[in-house]
Amino acid sequence: MILQDIINIIESVAPLSYQEAWDNSGLQVGDRNAEVHEALLTVDVTESVVNEAISIGCDLIISHHPLIFRGLKQLTGATPQERCVMQALRHNIAIYSAHTSMDSYLHGVSGRMAEKLGIRDYRILIPSVSHAEAGLGVIGDLPQPMDNEEFVAFVARVFATPNTSLRWVEGSRKQVRKVAICGGAGAEFVEQAIAQGADAFVSADFKYHELQNAYQRITVVDMDHWVSEHFTREIFEQLLSPYISTRIARADESPIKYHAFNL
Repeated sequence: MILQDIINIIESVAPLSYQEAWDNSGLQVGDRNAEVHEALLTVDVTESVVNEAISIGCDLIISHHPLIFRGLKQLTGATPQERCVMQALRHNIAIYSAHTSMDSYLHGVSGRMAEKLGIRDYRILIPSVSHAEAGLGVIGDLPQPMDNEEFVAFVARVFATPNTSLRWVEGSRKQVRKVAICGGAGAEFVEQAIAQGADAFVSADFKYHELQNAYQRITVVDMDHWVSEHFTREIFEQLLSPYISTRIARADESPIKYHAFNL
């Protein structure tokens, strides 16, 4: 297929108009008119991911996080970002990223998290000002209420990946039924989750005082950023596998490692 045809499929559900003003979703590297045969799907574009694409002959990388957030002033190979761009150009590999455009799609990042947890009738948590059907985060109900610790253990099982862990604080309610979810860093949306009656909020990248502020108000489950978004690759796979060959990158993983204290 032509690269632009692949882009059109992704943007049919996650158009660039959905993205936040600060973001840089879209085509990062490549010729829109080039033929593509196989896509490597990833959360992050790293040197390891680009090298994997080269080794297996993929001519397209589709990522959640953009490789390029701000303009590059030179291509000298001095940074990992520059080396990724240079290697992609050398080997005719296109790179496309769907970041907050996919975050803002109802059945995108947060919606897929909700589906994995069995959340019913979920809707947008923070509606977009310019697009009534889009927005960040989702909120919905579990099929049956769970005790707080039972819910946290359930989230841990669903999102389990090697070398990851969860942090959590307990809210004011003994059971969890209504759940708000935001893939990636969603600490800023705690108050909206509380205002909409959520018993628990599942997201990533909370600071200590943000968790302290939520304590005894709403149960918060705080996970690794990459872990919260790794199901995004499944969304890309389902969208594109009817049209081209797809693979989930083996080299794609959270850069953060966890070490348990031995007391």
